[in-house]
Amino acid sequence: MKITIIGVGNMGSAIMKGLSRTQNFTLSAMNPVNSRVTSLAEKLGFKLVNTNSEVVNLTPDIVILTTPAPITTAVAKELAVLNDHTIFISAAGITHADLAKVLPNKEIVNIIPNTPVEVNAGTIGLALPTGISAESISKVMTVLDSLGDVIEVPERQLDIIGVIGGCGPAFVDVMMDAMSDAAVKHGLDRQTAYEVIASMVKGTGTLAYDSKLAPALLRDQVTSPAGTTIKGVEALEKNGFRYAMMDAVNKANGEA
Repeated sequence: MKITIIGVGNMGSAIMKGLSRTQNFTLSAMNPVNSRVTSLAEKLGFKLVNTNSEVVNLTPDIVILTTPAPITTAVAKELAVLNDHTIFISAAGITHADLAKVLPNKEIVNIIPNTPVEVNAGTIGLALPTGISAESISKVMTVLDSLGDVIEVPERQLDIIGVIGGCGPAFVDVMMDAMSDAAVKHGLDRQTAYEVIASMVKGTGTLAYDSKLAPALLRDQVTSPAGTTIKGVEALEKNGFRYAMMDAVNKANGEA
């Protein structure tokens, strides 16, 4: 399958790295001349072009749009000449309706990924339009499943998926950084602290995802009566940890 990424910024680079790691696709990208992107193309071995007109000659099966939202419809309009069998996957934050206006007769899906797609461990919100063919869905899922966990939602829910999945890693990083400070205070060297905390977060997330149990139930499994964990949980509650996390989500979602 031939995949072309349009716009190789932070998200486009992350997706390209993740797809490259699979070695399952023929990859190319379009980006204005940029030394960083040129170096990435040389490192990963994908074909790089610098104009939309050159994309047509690549005859991609799938085009992934990761361009900034303000220019995405203009960019997409220039790609409308691609074969009608070309599937568009948009990670640009543009509604399906707006893209459909400039990409008539094309099948378009919207996604909200996060940067862990770079290591094939992403969280990807997916909105499928009504009427998309089973064949196109299969192709889209082949690509997205290779990048991480795919969670299908109505398009109206993609924004909050973007906050939780996209901003959430930064919130977790802040928590991990604070935990590492505490670990160092109590005698653990910094690098070991990072490894333990990253492993803990990975394992906790995997257990929650695979078990489908509510986080509160998983918490109860490790909070013994009068034990050390419940004392730590009490300290989190005392210091407003739960509210702080909710407020972070609210603010990231645009609340004043």
